[in-house]
Amino acid sequence: MAGMLSRLGNLWRGFLRLWISDVEKEHPEIAYENAIDSMIEKYSRLKSATAAIIRRREETGERFKQAAAELAQTEAELDTAVDTNQDDLALILIQKKNQLSTEVTEMKVEMESAQKDADSAKQSLLGVQSQIRKLQAEKDTMLAKMQSSQARIKVQEQLDGLSVDAEVKALDNVRQHIKNTIAEANLGKELSESSLDSRLAALRSQVGDVQSRNQLAELKAKKAAQQAQQGNKTM
Repeated sequence: MAGMLSRLGNLWRGFLRLWISDVEKEHPEIAYENAIDSMIEKYSRLKSATAAIIRRREETGERFKQAAAELAQTEAELDTAVDTNQDDLALILIQKKNQLSTEVTEMKVEMESAQKDADSAKQSLLGVQSQIRKLQAEKDTMLAKMQSSQARIKVQEQLDGLSVDAEVKALDNVRQHIKNTIAEANLGKELSESSLDSRLAALRSQVGDVQSRNQLAELKAKKAAQQAQQGNKTM
């Protein structure tokens, strides 16, 4: 049962991530704001951690200074005890000096480590701060580019709407209709020229021409004969 609930939970989180991803694609400003807010939250946590590390460095440094001062005081007292032959005090001071020397050495290592930790934390803090500023600058730049691209797309869509393709296509249809009409007219003429009536009319026209020519020839021959007869009479 627990395994099934876990799987259902994972499935729901998967759907939720996909939904959020789609929303962020449609509204990139939301994605940038979410990323920037997340970085700011990370910066706030890191800042608190860095402050704690710096406080530890300062506390360690303060304890080191106190131990070093106490060690210097003990060494001065030991020198005085030796000079005044107070051996019992000198023995006590020697033990105290050795103990303080060990503490100072350990504190120095701890102080150096705390300093490195503080430097590293501050560097990380500055890095996150720089990333936030870069994200903010990137957000402004990318959103401006997106708005410009969206405007260009709208202009392109308007230009596409003003395309002359439809008008040219309409003219093509008209041209085709005109050509078809001319072809039909030519076909009618060709059919009329090859019909029997047309051929008969043409034949009659040819016969009339032949008859007219024959009549003309007969008239010319008759006239020539008359002229010849008149010439014979004269002689």
